[in-house]
Order: sequence, then C-alpha cells, then structure tokens
Amino acid sequence: MKRKSFLLLAGVATFYFNNTFAQTTQKDSVKVNNVEEVIITGSANPKKRIESSIAITTMKAKDIQQKAPQSTADILQYVPGFLAENSGGEVGNNLFARGIPSAGAYEYVQIQEDGLPIFEDGALQFANIDNFQRLDLTLQGVEAVRGGTASVFASGAPGGIVNFISKTGQNDTKGTLKLSTSTFGLFRTDFNIGGALVQDKLFFNAGGFYREDNGMRSPGFKANRGGQIKLNLTYKFDKGYARVYYKYLNDRAMFYQVTPFIKNGNGVKAYPGFDPNYGTFASMEMAQIRVPQYGGGFFETDLRNGVHPVSHAIGTELKYKLSDVVTVHNNMKFTSINQDYNAIFAPSWMGSIVSQNEYSDNLNIDRANAFFTYVNGGGVLDPNEKLKRADLWFIRKNMQNLANNLNFNIDLDKVKLNVGHYYSNWSSDHYWNWNSFLVTASDKPRLVNLQDTSTGTNYTYNGVSQITWLERQAGLTGNVNAFFANADIEINDKFNANVGVRYDINKYKGYRDNARFSSENLGVLPNSTADDKVTTVQGAPFTYWSYNLNKVGYTAALNYKINNKMAVYFRQSHGFRAPIEEAFYDNANKNLSLIKPTTVNQSELGYTGQISHNFALYGSAFLMNLKNIFYGDIVAGGKSEALLADVRNLGLELEAQYRYHNFSVSANATFQKPEYTKFASNASYVGNQARRIPKTFFSIRPSYDITKGLNVYARYSHYGTKYNDEGNTFVLKGFGVLDAGASYQIKNIRFALDATNITNNIGLTEGDGTFGNKKDGDIIFARSIVGALARFSITLDF
Repeated sequence: MKRKSFLLLAGVATFYFNNTFAQTTQKDSVKVNNVEEVIITGSANPKKRIESSIAITTMKAKDIQQKAPQSTADILQYVPGFLAENSGGEVGNNLFARGIPSAGAYEYVQIQEDGLPIFEDGALQFANIDNFQRLDLTLQGVEAVRGGTASVFASGAPGGIVNFISKTGQNDTKGTLKLSTSTFGLFRTDFNIGGALVQDKLFFNAGGFYREDNGMRSPGFKANRGGQIKLNLTYKFDKGYARVYYKYLNDRAMFYQVTPFIKNGNGVKAYPGFDPNYGTFASMEMAQIRVPQYGGGFFETDLRNGVHPVSHAIGTELKYKLSDVVTVHNNMKFTSINQDYNAIFAPSWMGSIVSQNEYSDNLNIDRANAFFTYVNGGGVLDPNEKLKRADLWFIRKNMQNLANNLNFNIDLDKVKLNVGHYYSNWSSDHYWNWNSFLVTASDKPRLVNLQDTSTGTNYTYNGVSQITWLERQAGLTGNVNAFFANADIEINDKFNANVGVRYDINKYKGYRDNARFSSENLGVLPNSTADDKVTTVQGAPFTYWSYNLNKVGYTAALNYKINNKMAVYFRQSHGFRAPIEEAFYDNANKNLSLIKPTTVNQSELGYTGQISHNFALYGSAFLMNLKNIFYGDIVAGGKSEALLADVRNLGLELEAQYRYHNFSVSANATFQKPEYTKFASNASYVGNQARRIPKTFFSIRPSYDITKGLNVYARYSHYGTKYNDEGNTFVLKGFGVLDAGASYQIKNIRFALDATNITNNIGLTEGDGTFGNKKDGDIIFARSIVGALARFSITLDF
C-alpha cells in the first residue's frame, strides 16, 4: 500500500512538472546567507551576524518550506552541533547539544517561541518540549544559538537557545493555503494570513493547521489528529510597538518506542514478523483499557489519544523608546497545558520475546495445562506464536507557566548596555497509571489470555497481565528570578567585545507519593492473578521537599572583523542546568543537598565568512567541560537510574552554503570527541565515549534548478557509530539516510514532492538493555528511524 501511494504521488507530481512549464517568479534553490543578516536571538539588541560572536544557524520561512520538516526534531537536524533524534515520531524526541549527554528530551537547550520559553523546563518527565511545539505557516523563521550567550539570555540552557519566530503582519495583506497528503494516509491543511487593519499602525497575523494520518508506523487507527491556531495583533507607534498574541494547540500524536531486532555482528537485522521500518508494538486491540482499582471504581484510557496536549498560551509584548538613550522591552506570557500521555512501552527489562512454553514455565504452569487464546475472537494461539509483555503507560500532566522578561537597552554610542530581569513561575502535577499486556510478538500485536486449565486460574484479564503495577502522584513547582546585564562594546572599526552576566535565584518545591508498591490483592477478579499485586497511592503519606539554587552564568567574547565579509571571534562562557525533575523525586526522602546542578564551561573559537557572493562558511571549534551530568532513564520498577558523570568534549562545527548558476548546495558537519572524565558509580568508564553521542554526524543537500521554477534536490545525512551504554559495549552502528524531492513553482502556486529515507535504511538512534553479552541471532530491542515515506503538497500564495 505504501509503495502504491508513493508511485501515485510521484505520478501526480510528474504530470504537473511536465505540463505546467510557464513563467515563474521564485526559485526553490539554496541562497547564500548574508553576513549582514540581522539576528535577534542570543543578543540584547538586533545585531549583524558578522558582529555577533556567537555560533548561530538561521532559517527563514522559505528555507523551512524547502526543507519540508515533519517535526521540531527534523528542522533542528539542520543545525550543526545539534544531534536531533526523530525516531519517536512527531513528538517525544531528543536533542543533544554539543555532545552533552543526557537521558533525552531537550534538557540543555531552551526552546522559545518569540523570545520566551514554550515551557520553562523542556525536559520534564513525559513532557518533552516538542510535545507542545508544532511547525506551520505562521513561522517567519528559526534562530538556533549553540552555547555562547545562552548562559546569559536564558535560564538553565548552557547548550543553546532555539527561537521560533512568528509572522506579525505587514501593510499588504498576504496569505498562504497549503494542502498535503502522503503515503501514510495524511490529510493536512495549513493556512496563514497577515496584513494591516490600519495602514502603518495596526497589523495582524493568523494561521494554523489541522491534520490527521495513520502514523509513520501505523498502529491500525488514526495515529495523529489535531491542530493549532495562532493569532497576534501589533500596534506600532512612533516610539515602539505593542503586541498581543495567542496560541491554541489541541493535537494527538503517537509516540513510538523500541521494537525487536536480531543481533547481526555490530549491526542488526529484522526480527521475523516485525517490519523494522514500519512496525510498532501499538495496535487497535490495545486501544482501550478499563481495569478495576484499589478502593473501587475503574481506571480507563484510550491509546488512540496518544500524546494529547491541550495548550493555551497568551502573551503581550511592549517595546518603547523612553529617550534617545534608553529603550524598554517587556515580553510576558502565560501558558496552561493539560496533557494526557498514552503510549506503548516494551523495553527489555520487561522481559524478552519468549515461546509459549517458556512463558508458562516462568509461571510454574504445567505446559500441558497452559491454554493461550486470543482475546479478540477467543481462538487458540498457534503453538509457534511467540509472546511479549508490553505496557500501556498513562501519564496525566497539568502544567502552568507565567514568564516575564524585562529589558532596558541603554545606547551609549560605543557601548550598548542591556540590563534586565527575568521571572518565571511554573508548576507540573502528574498522575501515572501503568498496566501490562500479554501480546503476540508481532507488528500490531494481538492481545492474549492465559488460563491454567488444571486449576481454572486466569493469568490475564482481557489481555492485561498485571493491573496498575505502577501508580504515582507527584508534582513540582519552580520559581526563577534572574538578573542579567550585557554589554556590546565597539572598540574600533575592527574589534568589538561582548560581556554578560546572569544571576539566577531558583526555588523548587515538590511532593511525591510513597505508594504501596505491588501490595494490594484487589480480589475483585474471580480466580485471577491479574489483580493480585496492584500498586496504590491511596492511604500512603506524601513526602514534601524544597530545594534552592543560586548560580551565576557569564560570558565574554572578542570579535575581529577581517574585512566587511569575514570575522573571527573567541568566546568563553560558563552556565548551568538545575537538577532535572526525576532527580528530586528519586531523592525526596534523602538529603537533597547532595543533588548538584550540571555546570558547563565552554571555550569557543569561531569564524564567520561570506567568502564570495555565492559561498558562505561558518565554523566553530569548541571545548566543553561538564560536571554532574545526571542520567535519569526509567528502568525496572518505574525508577530512574540516577547516574552522575563528568564529560569533556572537543569539537568542530561547520556550516556552508554554495551556489553556482542553477546548482546550489548546503551542508553542515560536526566532529567531536565526547569522553567521560569521571563516573560516580564506575571509574572504569573514564575515557569512554559518552553514551548515545556519535563522534561525527553531517548532512549535505545539493539542489538544481532544471528550469525556471522547477527544482530537484537530494539530501544525505550520516550519523556515526555511538554507544548506548557508558561501558561502550552496546554498539549503535553508524547509518546514513537519503532523502530526495522536487518542487515546481508556477506564479503563486507551488507543487512539492518530498521523500525521506528512500533507501529504506535501518538506523538505530537508541538501544535498550545490554548488547555486549549478546551473540549473533539473539534478540535486542532498539528504536529505529522510520522507513521510506513521501509527502505531496500544493501551496497557494494570495
């Protein structure tokens, strides 16, 4: 079906490309970024790139259109130094900045929208910040700063800042409508319109999207459905402007976790009956669950809701010139998020794939008396059918965040001084209820029941093998007060300097249950073991705790302008990241003073150069020393692993753009050497490569204008070998991904065909369990990139 859809889309695209050659006004090829480009992220004042002394990647709306990303992680793959994993689907992905290892999420980078964080902490449990961020036509551009000034212009973001900048309207009313379809059942409509309600005074912009599709790994139901709306209104006056804005997100997206593979040397091959490119442990049979609870009543949820955030964000922005010297700029936003998280997890610590005999042996059931049947239909299992435990994890999160950033810009001619205050108050309360299924070890598995015919004992309840084996209730409140100052100093025509300092006052309070783990036999299911070991938070006391952290971040840089098109700079910075959420929960009953923030010291030597009118090159060599990195992956029993390490990383980031007549190419590359310099639990890890961080990754994207308006491109991305564990025994073999596409612009209509991973490659982004003690032919579990997909879109500008 996927191949047929792919060929259909290709045929439609070819028809348009061959039959609509006419006058065009735009090209879809790469343009060389100008070093005179003005940037606003990671800087107190808008500044030319050549004078900025920071490692930054910028993408305008047209660049984003050409790159055709499907998710936040996709667009961040174009940023050197940012290792963005997109194997989780549209949401729940991971970003590793400049080799800083972590358990995942967006832990050391702040993701902003129009200068304020989408949510203050981007690495809360089951609330990766990309759960709440979507790409659509309302985007004016993206600016991504790596290291450098991020320690001064954001709290807890030593790895960098990514700012998604919205369109705000202009005098001429302009709009865009886009329709998209795909090989995975996508129907999506995007729109944006912006203009002036009063010429030169009052501007508006409104846009958003709605889409539904079967999922890149189809579970047998609509995996993704929903959308968002964004609005803003801007009033300009002689001395500045005032703006109000609002975003509403109501979207359901499937999160994909590990699938089974067979070890094959240092690599893997497909597990029989499980498609490595499109398979998933999620299925329609597991969509709905309703199970009894301790104290009465039932717990029920629906897997079809996936990761389902309902988010409201409303904000105001004011910029006002108080005098010829002083300008005040204030940005405020309130965000409210209610998210239900439903996903299937089947890691190795839940048990491997086993035969029916092995499963019954583990339960001490005589093989002759073990009666396995399908829940749906009641038929007897084929004796060759293998089994696996798979869990449905439900997490409900209620989150709020009030953030305000106040700046005073003071223009002293040769010195541009910025002083300000940042305030953020946020809370996250969550409830967990996790249940285990017995399923067939296959793509879109079927639910299985087991009965001991000799005793009549049932070991499942409608396929549920253990009811509510984990229940949790906890919450965290954070309060950030930060005072900052930054100075840009023009020394002479060649030299300029930048110094900045930030003092953060962080206060955290929280609570967590002391659940009675696997303690309750409900006794409501007759002759069944499924409700024998239920966990409950009812009747258990809560632990309350508080934690304060006051830290200073700083940066200093010197920039030398070689000529009007080239510059070099040196920057030194120090930043930190407060302990992540799970560090508090797992140590709530212990001495919290033992929990330390992660500190990051960075030295950076950079080059900015437009070598010719058609060739631009940007480079950053960096040295990072990191202390107290916390790993918090969830392991057996629902606990976090809680490991601490120090890491040193020496690296080089390169970004280049070149254009020659109808041919253009863009590329980015990262070369680094992230190594442990200390590991709290095992000194033998010192000198090992930091887990899940490759030494090399790069991408190159050539494109060619065949004729005016008709463009074709290819993109090759390579990710080097990395290790899934600190001991460097679990090898995640390097892999490449080949994408390709074409677009045709005729007047104000654009047709585009974009295909990803066209060679259907397998690429493991993370593994699970151990690997070093596995032999060829053994089963392992890992998360892989999705197989070949294609999307076709038609865009109308009006």
